[in-house]
Amino acid sequence: MKRLKIYIAVAVLLVVSSGIKAQINPDGNTLNLSDDPIAAMLDSLVRLKYFEKNSIKTIAPRTAKYKYSPDSIPQFDDMVYESRLAKLDAISPFDLQYNPVVKGYIDLYTVRRRELVQRMLGLTMLYFPLFEEKLDKYGLPLEFKHLAIVESAMNPNAKSHAGAMGLWQFMYPTGKMYNLNVNSYVDDRCDIYKATEAACQHFKDLYELFGDWQLVLAAYNSGSGNVSKAIRRSGGKTTYWEIRPFLPKETQGYVPAFIAVNYVMNYATEHNLYAYTPKKTFYELDTVAIKQQVSFSQISAVLDVPIEEIQFLNPTYKKNVIPYTGKELYKLCLPASKIGSFINNELAIYNYLKKDTIESRKILASQEVKKTHTVVKGEHLNTIAKRYGCTAYDIKTWNNMKSTAVRPGQKLTVYVSKKTSASALVALKAKPEVNTVTVATEGNIKYKYHTIQKGDTLWTIAQSNGISIEQLKKLNNFGKKYMLMPGKKIKVGTAV
Repeated sequence: MKRLKIYIAVAVLLVVSSGIKAQINPDGNTLNLSDDPIAAMLDSLVRLKYFEKNSIKTIAPRTAKYKYSPDSIPQFDDMVYESRLAKLDAISPFDLQYNPVVKGYIDLYTVRRRELVQRMLGLTMLYFPLFEEKLDKYGLPLEFKHLAIVESAMNPNAKSHAGAMGLWQFMYPTGKMYNLNVNSYVDDRCDIYKATEAACQHFKDLYELFGDWQLVLAAYNSGSGNVSKAIRRSGGKTTYWEIRPFLPKETQGYVPAFIAVNYVMNYATEHNLYAYTPKKTFYELDTVAIKQQVSFSQISAVLDVPIEEIQFLNPTYKKNVIPYTGKELYKLCLPASKIGSFINNELAIYNYLKKDTIESRKILASQEVKKTHTVVKGEHLNTIAKRYGCTAYDIKTWNNMKSTAVRPGQKLTVYVSKKTSASALVALKAKPEVNTVTVATEGNIKYKYHTIQKGDTLWTIAQSNGISIEQLKKLNNFGKKYMLMPGKKIKVGTAV
């Protein structure tokens, strides 16, 4: 009982000094936080719809040490929390002490925002390997990887009320100090690689200034000037807990939240918390340098990667366009399985939908007439698109199609420029179409064959027949070296 009263007294003192809106719960052990920026950042994960759709909720495996029911929310007394943090503190350069404010944040992560924390645990599979690599490069404590959880809840598009951006929440002036550029198309503060490098450099610079890792955390959040001011106002004290009452309100909850995150990341299973496992982890991603300006819609159409996935993997680019200047190197992040396809079809990607800008689409929309096209035998989406002066992607969009496959008799909506004369359209429709697909039997299997035409590429053939380039290569046993000779027949699928 005496110990409980001491905790309540310390809690009241810390809450009053911090200015965080809080109250002591009836149990006397935890704090009820409201309007807290760290909780608000955690809530921002709700907006990561792509990750939610492309991750798998994990439940405790049969071999799990703790046999909790799926809906169980374990909680422990203060002695347990204190003991666990003492073990972590023994092997950490940070002062990972336990107190009621830290308990309040542990409660936030393990009780009140459990669902969001499980998503956050999944995001660590995407970002922690990179963080650890960079922290090791600069000789920094690996616990710093947990700071991105406090800063942004691992949301690469996170934006604070003050305008800080990205996983590491750089303000514009600080970002500029570390060569994180911002323009109409690009925000390097959201670049996972560049921002992590900059964060590590900033940690190192702050440590040279203060010589204390806890003060580095405080300075990272509020600025070195505010920490220096707090040291002076405290009468020359040099530890975080001593200068804490003199720091900005947000920073007073910042280090306790960092301590709580270190606890949760190490004791997640004890609290029946399991990650939403992403379908792709850090080691299944790769980057490729861009040689021309390209839009996400071009990449999506040619590589068959959802635009939402490209956006999620490339939060740096503000307008779904990767610019090219010749001076700056811009990179595209993709699933590693798509990098080869990008390289093989790079020119086709750059040339695809070049005219399809927002401005030109607005102009074209006012100059187009709606038509209905009935698919005839032997037609495919590319030939129909050529006939009407548009692209296969346009037709897919106009008709809400999920693939490029079409069937005889199918009616498609197309939009034709008003400038195209009726006679020209008649001529186009009357133009005989070369049927390049034939059927032949090989062994016991009937295959569809495509006769290669001048100008054909693997991508155009694959698109015309509703298959992927990888499937086309596999059907024909194409290796790294292959030639498409006009007149030659290649397999494009099996015939029913």
